[in-house]
Amino acid sequence: MLTKRIIPCLDVRNRKVTKGVRFQNNIELGDPVEMAVAYSDGGCDELVFYDITASAEERGIDIDMVAEVAKAVHIPFAVGGGIKNLEDMKQVLLAGAEKVSVNSLAVRNPDIIAEGAKLFGSQCIVLGVDPVKVEKSEKFPSGYEVTIQGFRTRMGMDALEWIKKAEGLGAGEVVVNSVDADGTQEGFEIKLTRMIAENVGIPVVASGGGGTCQHLIDVFNEGKADAAIIASMIHMGKFTIKQIKDELVAASVPIRQKW
Repeated sequence: MLTKRIIPCLDVRNRKVTKGVRFQNNIELGDPVEMAVAYSDGGCDELVFYDITASAEERGIDIDMVAEVAKAVHIPFAVGGGIKNLEDMKQVLLAGAEKVSVNSLAVRNPDIIAEGAKLFGSQCIVLGVDPVKVEKSEKFPSGYEVTIQGFRTRMGMDALEWIKKAEGLGAGEVVVNSVDADGTQEGFEIKLTRMIAENVGIPVVASGGGGTCQHLIDVFNEGKADAAIIASMIHMGKFTIKQIKDELVAASVPIRQKW
């Protein structure tokens, strides 16, 4: 059985890690490189960095930060936000990231997924999706609509249909960040994660809402997620990675232990 992955998320703005609720009221938490080292040493499986305002501000990724992280940690990490083309993907990967995450760019230019997968391999291309709950309809059969630019723009696209299309284009993994649950620490949106996991063949990473170890147990068991992104529950010092993994082991969730 494949082990489940725990992935701390570091939302970055102006070279500082920041966290909010549903993409609003963000507060600064610290230096991204220092926090990356702490979580890596603490036993997490991977890391993900999102420049949360790069796309909206139409600017590029902080390549220097990516390179600094690559030198400081020895686990895989993904980078997203502000990637505009294949050259940006290349620069992020050359700087030391194992994966690039595309969200707004992929919605506006789906071919970038196929082009990136062809050049760098599907395993490097992560599709980020920010679905928001809507009424089920002919237009939105899944009951979730795709949003981009940090929930600033609704796209009129059904979330499940878009993810399946992206998988067909070559996306190697999908991060499903529930807009409704983001930053609430009230639990992952299990129904959303399970629906996607049951309809695609690529790994599904749950994001948005993790606040307790039971939330992680639920999203792995009931939500069928392959990995889970956490932020607030560790950024605020509520839990350590070791405490979380100890609880998962006690609940018979298959995870990688480093101690």
